[in-house]
Amino acid sequence: MQAAELDPLESRGFPSQAAAGANSSWDDGTGHNVTLPEPLPPFYVLLPTVYSVICAMGLAGNTAITYVIRRVPKMKTVSNVFTLNLAITDGLFAPALPVSITEHLLRRWPFGEPLCKLVLAIDHDNIFSSIYFPATMNVDRYLVVPATTQCRRVPQRTLRGAKITSLCVWIGGTIMVLPFSFAGVYSHQLQVTSCGLTFPRPERACFKASRIYVLVLGFVVPMCTLCVLYVDLLRRLRALRLLSRTKALGKAKRKVTTLVLAVLAVGLLCWTPFHLASVVALTTDVPQTSLVSGMSYIVTSLSCASSCLNPFLYAFLDENFQNSFRSTFRCS
Repeated sequence: MQAAELDPLESRGFPSQAAAGANSSWDDGTGHNVTLPEPLPPFYVLLPTVYSVICAMGLAGNTAITYVIRRVPKMKTVSNVFTLNLAITDGLFAPALPVSITEHLLRRWPFGEPLCKLVLAIDHDNIFSSIYFPATMNVDRYLVVPATTQCRRVPQRTLRGAKITSLCVWIGGTIMVLPFSFAGVYSHQLQVTSCGLTFPRPERACFKASRIYVLVLGFVVPMCTLCVLYVDLLRRLRALRLLSRTKALGKAKRKVTTLVLAVLAVGLLCWTPFHLASVVALTTDVPQTSLVSGMSYIVTSLSCASSCLNPFLYAFLDENFQNSFRSTFRCS
């Protein structure tokens, strides 16, 4: 759901399609002639299916996390406060996917401007929140794990502090989304209604500024911070001298190392192609061919997949959560 005349990845909806016919062209008002290709038939059918699976898994997984953490007293921990907020932001994003599917199948935006603004706000908020909540969780892990494995005093952490920190992340994400308040419904020269960001003049310069803004604040800063913290965390764990409880501490080290690598791998897999596509859009004028549209389908699907992978990464792999999940739904 983006202004296709500027970039197929302006937001994480499907690349906009012309309403009818084969390849359709018009001047986008920025000095670039844009051609919208007929969608590749396999992608036209496959991508709604993929989005539907992501939506179903995201809703089910994040709803389960929210329910278990809210219901089970022993799950109300500092770490789970962050997990809960991540589940909420991912759960809010999932219902926006059926709207994207409908727009894709109809090849126009049928829902009006208020829903367009809401969906794009949720979309951009999720781009920021889905990286900053994991970053907050992993800063907390960075502070706690070395102290725990070395039997030192754990830094003071309280539920109140975790809730305040989470509130700050929500407020920060909302502030970061404010520059995108100029989303709306527009019609290009083919009179096809689309939902996207309509930039003030000069459009191309504003478009590039928005891409740099999302790239730096939504990926480079938090991901570089995570990489630095995790490299240092792994270095500390490798340097530990295991004097007693060798097997227990060795198992703990392996578990933390595996989780750290999994977090980095999933984050990079889901978000690197999306932001690399932004870099390409900033530096080159990519022709809107069927191949480019197909690649942007794959890239946007990967970024959306983070909303259904996060529950498994941060909760379902945790043994305490697994036990609480089984006992909760067995009792229910």
